[in-house]
Amino acid sequence: MNRPRREAAARQIMEQSAPRVPTDLCAEAVRRGGRMLRRRTAARRLMWLLLAAAAVAFTVWALTAQPWVEPPSETTPPVTGWEGW
Repeated sequence: MNRPRREAAARQIMEQSAPRVPTDLCAEAVRRGGRMLRRRTAARRLMWLLLAAAAVAFTVWALTAQPWVEPPSETTPPVTGWEGW
């Protein structure tokens, strides 16, 4: 398609009347947007709740298991220095 034909096609498209928009389009968009917003808010709250529960569970585990403390020895150390008794 050469340039004059493209320009003529573009003019023809621009001269046509705008397509009809359904009357309830705005109300439908608002309804769907509100639903999406509520779902996103619920998902965000659920994620924060899960994060808080994981933090509490980790804290309780750390306080009960005390992983920073060295575990007690399972064998007795070798005894030296008592042969002379």
